[in-house]
Amino acid sequence: MTRKAASVTDYRALAKARLPHFLFEYVDGGSYDEVTLRRNVEDLRAIALRQRVLRDVSAIDLSAELLGKRWSMPVGLGPVGLSGLYARRGEVQAARAAAAANVPMVLSTVSACSLREVAACGHVPWYQLYFVKDRGFVSHLIARANEEGCSALFLTVDLAVPGSRYRDARAVGGRLRRAAEVLARPSWLWDVAIRGRPISFGNLEPIVGKSAPLADFQRWIHDNFDASVSWKDVAWVREQWKGPLVIKGVLDPDDAREALAHGADGIVVSNHGGRQLDGALSSARALPSVANSIGGKIPVLADGGVRSGLDVVRMLALGADFVLLGRAWAYALAGRGEAGVAHVLKLIEAEMQVAMALTGCASIAEIDEALIDRR
Repeated sequence: MTRKAASVTDYRALAKARLPHFLFEYVDGGSYDEVTLRRNVEDLRAIALRQRVLRDVSAIDLSAELLGKRWSMPVGLGPVGLSGLYARRGEVQAARAAAAANVPMVLSTVSACSLREVAACGHVPWYQLYFVKDRGFVSHLIARANEEGCSALFLTVDLAVPGSRYRDARAVGGRLRRAAEVLARPSWLWDVAIRGRPISFGNLEPIVGKSAPLADFQRWIHDNFDASVSWKDVAWVREQWKGPLVIKGVLDPDDAREALAHGADGIVVSNHGGRQLDGALSSARALPSVANSIGGKIPVLADGGVRSGLDVVRMLALGADFVLLGRAWAYALAGRGEAGVAHVLKLIEAEMQVAMALTGCASIAEIDEALIDRR
């Protein structure tokens, strides 16, 4: 099946077959009853596009500009926590695939590989920042991003408290159970647990330690993420970070306007992949009103439920300027490593080409709400 994977759905099956059960549940699950997780996919797929004919689509240009650079397509790898555990030095492999495809990557604060290690591969990612109670450490992370040459900071603001994730709670289990699940996946054991050492939470090593087990790490998240964060803290970050600042986790038009007023250079319409407030709007449902509230003053990015190039075109038609992949690339990384991520990006590109040709669009600029069939 590895050679025949033809879609993100196929790569999800590969990831499930290769990862230890507790790790697959972590990447695949959402919060509570996973209503919003399902909505992300279902609402996006429900968007009908207008098929147009007899348009000259012989030369389709997928390229798009974002944050001062021209990219091969309006698609990037969004931040996915612990993705370095899905394949050996996983974030490094993903960064190499992104570089080869000329698309951006946003490295998670809770990556397994440190920002320094990923940047050393030659593709310096954008950096995602969470607020923790230790503001000195937050300043340290901002300074590190600047030192490593990150050209943009993605401040994720929808995790004041972690959502309750039933699947994680059921899957973590005790050490003996986790050991049995690891032994049941010998290819992962050899590739990641043995050859992929050292296993740690790279960016958080100074405060978590070099070998914190997953269960301890989750407790640390609950204890240290800061529920007191407000817009004044965005101003505090803005004072320390002079490059592009993107606010990630916006679903409400009023919050989008606040982000603009507080100096954001972009926003990401996101519900954290359905992993926070279960019952919240899907990104597809929230996107149009948020984009309208911004009025084109800053770029609007979106993630959530994107499983194909057709979904990317749908997001663009709903008002996004750029689309971030999450689980789509994480499944591919788990299934085939760097080659899997590279393949998914090629699939996305090919699927966008087809979707644009059949809707009569020769460039990204031509994709707008007029493409949506509202009959």
